[in-house]
Amino acid sequence: MSQPPDFSGVTDTPERLKFDEAALARYMAKNVKGFKGPLDVKKFKGGQSNPTYLLTTPTKKYVLRRKPPGKLLPSAHAVDREYRIMTALGAKKFPVPKTYALCEDDTVIGTAFFIMDFVEGRIFWDASLPEVAVSERRALFFELVDVIAQLHRIDFNAAGLAEYGKAGNYFERQIDRWSKQYKAAETANLEPMNRLIAWLPSAIPADDAVTIVHGDFRFDNVIVDAKAAKVRAVLDWELSTLGHPLADFTYFLMVWHFPPTIRGGLAGLDLQALGIPTLDEAVKRYCSKTGRESVADFDFCLAYNMFRLASIAQGVYARALQGNASSPEGVKLGESVAPLAEMAWSYAKRAGAD
Repeated sequence: MSQPPDFSGVTDTPERLKFDEAALARYMAKNVKGFKGPLDVKKFKGGQSNPTYLLTTPTKKYVLRRKPPGKLLPSAHAVDREYRIMTALGAKKFPVPKTYALCEDDTVIGTAFFIMDFVEGRIFWDASLPEVAVSERRALFFELVDVIAQLHRIDFNAAGLAEYGKAGNYFERQIDRWSKQYKAAETANLEPMNRLIAWLPSAIPADDAVTIVHGDFRFDNVIVDAKAAKVRAVLDWELSTLGHPLADFTYFLMVWHFPPTIRGGLAGLDLQALGIPTLDEAVKRYCSKTGRESVADFDFCLAYNMFRLASIAQGVYARALQGNASSPEGVKLGESVAPLAEMAWSYAKRAGAD
């Protein structure tokens, strides 16, 4: 599931994802404080799930994120949840873009959407960080570890998010959800996925910690300051909920296990020469920031996360075959499902599956 560098930037909106821009401008004039047109709309090249657009006016830039058109999988593309959690976290000084308005009226542009600030900065598609100096890479990795640790320390009750998800049994609920999502989008019979669907529910750890979880925390969902190793905004909260912090953190740690051909991973690279911390160093820093002694059940967590990622990729692929994916690259994600499933099963076997 690599993401090519040319996914950065904007492009003219494809015909299937166009909408009534005049209607959007009228909505913003009524609902976005300080808005003044005229309005120019371009689509960001990235974004396999919820189409995302750059809105430019003479004085300010905004970002619009919407549900894709067409038939959608159950509970997917929850832009309303993204809006809710970003608004709540912004009030707690967590780095997210400022939110302005949520519109759930499909008659405005055809689907639900929300509007937030455009945040200037850098986005890295390749975790080896070839764009930055070797001397900056260690600090960048540790900054991301610190940010996810900050998220996991936020009191979700105090943030007004007590009802944002079910507290407890996170792994059980997620495995059930992604098993069903995968089966709903299945286009081929993959034995490793069948085995994972059968085994994962039987191997759930006893630890049932609950925090806010991002659900897709990685470099290309983070905007970093243009000059400093400082996160300015965490993006793409579609998969966020109340859940197990180690599921969230080990999802980020998959980058150390993926080869460069999968999401620009680090496996097989000379981390010392690249100035990138080791997996153990990242884990140690997270534990020091969160008060944990260790990251337990590591192989199970990796098997679960890779299974989940394969299920997500399958959903995007199935939607692309129907012509509803945000990006044409969605069709290529079909090729990643089987390798992810095989990798997930290899970690399941390390965790005791047979």
